[in-house]
Amino acid sequence: MAGDDDEAVRAAVRQAVSVSVATGLYGVSFGALSVAAGLSIPQTAALSLLMFSGGSQFALVGVVGAGGAAGAAIATAGLLGVRNGLYGPQVAPLLGVHGWRRLLAAHLTIDESTAVGTAQRSNAAARAGFWWTGAGVFVLWNAFTLLGALLGDALGDPRTYGLDAAAAAAFLALVWPRVAGRGARLARTVAAAAVVVALAATPFVPAGVPVLLAALVAVLVGMLVPPSDEPTATTPAGPTRDRASGATEGRAR
Repeated sequence: MAGDDDEAVRAAVRQAVSVSVATGLYGVSFGALSVAAGLSIPQTAALSLLMFSGGSQFALVGVVGAGGAAGAAIATAGLLGVRNGLYGPQVAPLLGVHGWRRLLAAHLTIDESTAVGTAQRSNAAARAGFWWTGAGVFVLWNAFTLLGALLGDALGDPRTYGLDAAAAAAFLALVWPRVAGRGARLARTVAAAAVVVALAATPFVPAGVPVLLAALVAVLVGMLVPPSDEPTATTPAGPTRDRASGATEGRAR
């Protein structure tokens, strides 16, 4: 029904705004740390605008701040950015955009926009969730990055504010229906295995690599375990119909 679709879109936009605020606030931490690592304010702002991937940004300034070579900083940031490429096959058919919009979508394809977009139950809500989250995080993240860079030392250690916990809490709220609802036993198993892998790898590999290794757990399970017919908490038992485009949805939720 049209009313149900409209409500789903509004709910997706509300999720997008809440995630954007939680993530954007954390940008002040990156701005302050980047300046402390030796980058100028224009360099910090340009890095954030162009790279626009929080994990990669933190990895790059971490290596620079520790006195690492530029090549090592770029390699580390690039390695972490690889995960965004894994989101492409999931997000591209969801959006169905071409030309310059495809380039824009690629730049906005980050953890948050992918999580909110793929969590929706209709194509219209998924598109709204992706675009609103991508644009919202982009604006707020870069605004607070600039604020953090301008304030610099006046902020002290931004990690003591706990803003990183806010972003993690927003992610947990998004994925919780998939790991706690009906038919989510496989998701819980994958999540537990990913946690074990990340914790085991943390003492031995550079920062950021444990996240990639944990993501490989999900990739391997996806390749080795056949799809289950058991409905999940957020997925209707059968395929749904997007009323706006007439396209039938068959992807897992």
